[in-house]
Amino acid sequence: MNSRALALRRQEELLKPRKLPLSIVVLTYNESKKNIIKILDSIAKALPANIAAEIIVVDDNSPVGTGDIASRYAEKSQLHVKVVRRPVKLGLSSAILAGVQSACEDIVVVMDGDFSHPPQTIPHMLEELQNPKCDIVVASRYIKGGSVVGWPFKCRLMSRGATKIAQGALGIQVKDPMSGFFAFRRHMISGVKFDPIGYKMLLEILVKARGARIKEIPYTFTNRREGTSKLHSSVMYDYIRAVWRLYRYGWTVAPDESRASVRFLSKAGRFYTVGATGLLVNYAASFLFSSIFSDLWYLYATALGILFSITSNYFLNKLWTFEDRDFAAGRTSLQYGLFVGFSTPGAIIQLSMVYALHGDQQMSYPVSLVVAVMAASIGNFLLNKKWTFKEKMWS
Repeated sequence: MNSRALALRRQEELLKPRKLPLSIVVLTYNESKKNIIKILDSIAKALPANIAAEIIVVDDNSPVGTGDIASRYAEKSQLHVKVVRRPVKLGLSSAILAGVQSACEDIVVVMDGDFSHPPQTIPHMLEELQNPKCDIVVASRYIKGGSVVGWPFKCRLMSRGATKIAQGALGIQVKDPMSGFFAFRRHMISGVKFDPIGYKMLLEILVKARGARIKEIPYTFTNRREGTSKLHSSVMYDYIRAVWRLYRYGWTVAPDESRASVRFLSKAGRFYTVGATGLLVNYAASFLFSSIFSDLWYLYATALGILFSITSNYFLNKLWTFEDRDFAAGRTSLQYGLFVGFSTPGAIIQLSMVYALHGDQQMSYPVSLVVAVMAASIGNFLLNKKWTFKEKMWS
């Protein structure tokens, strides 16, 4: 064969459609026979001819025999269907992990088996993943073109609230981090140690797969028509646990590069810890002056206690909360003046509340003092963070 013929043959090989390897993890629990067969048929129809897919059905020992139904379907179908059976119901995140671990291909799609996730969206997800600058594709309900159909108000509220928590606490920019419909390249999770709690593994991937390039595409989420809903009261508890663990993970692996929200909450925690010591100083000084000087009006004693606590709080916050070691006389004097100035509104609030609770409502002085100090602390933190120590508000 001459060189021209060889070049033409190589060109033909390059132009020949290639089978794109794909694993589709379908999560099922108590899906009816009608549902599981329909979803498998629908996936088969939605896939283009150039897709060589394996479908992995993960079943947690469903009482209605979903796994058995899928196995019998696989025997009669030309589809490559694999069933992963688990002895008990262990949660959707661990089910996804079991499915991914059983996958043989590089590209993995995760979806529910109840038609809330339309198989017709899969080709669009794969098209986006063909871009070398894309590692994860999230089918989103909350970007332009996406929507939710048939969900009651309670479910919508829980989903939106969970999304805001993830975005605020974990610094996630994805509009729908709670989506259960997504695709990714397996190498993106290589070496990632998962701690799946609850039902949203995507959230863990978004946090732990650092450097992943993410694309969101719109889709319409349709509330399930068959079977029973997976959304129940324990979901939010599991979700809060998962977010807390991911929050701690983000702070542990990258304390110097961690999300702005992590730094903000950390400094807020330090500020309020200092405030707790200030509460002790405030209370001790106020109580001491009111006890030693029996003729001293209790509001004067409270004012002196506030001054003592403001001074101790300034130095502790400078050293620990905001890690400022510059004690030059001019800088320190200016900062102290600002700290006292910004603490004054809180002091006024505290004095007013003490007067109202102790003087008018006859609440005991120690209790009214504690309540008043706690109420005055929020503004103190935000004002001093922004103006005294010259830090961005959300950092």
